[in-house]
Amino acid sequence: MKECLVLFSGGIDSTTALYWAVSQYKKVYALTFDYGQRHSIEIAFGQRITTRLQIPHKILLLNLWQIGGSSLTDFTLDIPEFDKVEEVDGGLPLTYVPFRNGIFLSMAAAWAEVKGIRDIICGFNIIDSPNYPDTSSSFVEAMEKAINLGTKALFSRNKTRVVAPFIHMKKAEIIRVGFSLGADYSYAISCYAGREVPCGKCSSCLLRKKAFLEAEKRDPLIERLEKEGRI
Repeated sequence: MKECLVLFSGGIDSTTALYWAVSQYKKVYALTFDYGQRHSIEIAFGQRITTRLQIPHKILLLNLWQIGGSSLTDFTLDIPEFDKVEEVDGGLPLTYVPFRNGIFLSMAAAWAEVKGIRDIICGFNIIDSPNYPDTSSSFVEAMEKAINLGTKALFSRNKTRVVAPFIHMKKAEIIRVGFSLGADYSYAISCYAGREVPCGKCSSCLLRKKAFLEAEKRDPLIERLEKEGRI
């Protein structure tokens, strides 16, 4: 396989997907969306990772705050806080951004079409976050079909693939894969509150902590912050 495009947010899953892609493809591009998210710090730190890997990194601007409906893009809504991961409610989370992954994949498909790239890699997974509707395997399959019907791939034998290698993995399993690939998580930011030092209260921070415990690994971000005297 020659070239691919990775949807790269800068978090744990997409960082692992980036390292996975490097192990599978000769040429890897990273695509990040600055969509008005509260936790935009992940973009700056993600650039450290792509620079280290010498991967071309494109950042596209989107203004999803104009749509709202999520505590990640509407700053009048509070990020839900919990004392432990078991307290996270079922149902659609307030941190769900309406059709975000569908929008991202549509933009990625357009960018990849111009570049002649057929494979779009994403770190979606559904096991630990089952209440997000745009991370399921059926969603990925539907988006792949729509892309191939709505781009020049319709008239070609070379079809676009949306590849989600971790979609049926727990986050702890994804972390183990990342460690086996030499992934550097010390600058992979997860906190929904937009902090480099994790708030420890949002669902993303709690899920990350749980995943590293299950993976029996120390979180490299925490290790770095400790060395820097930040925590």
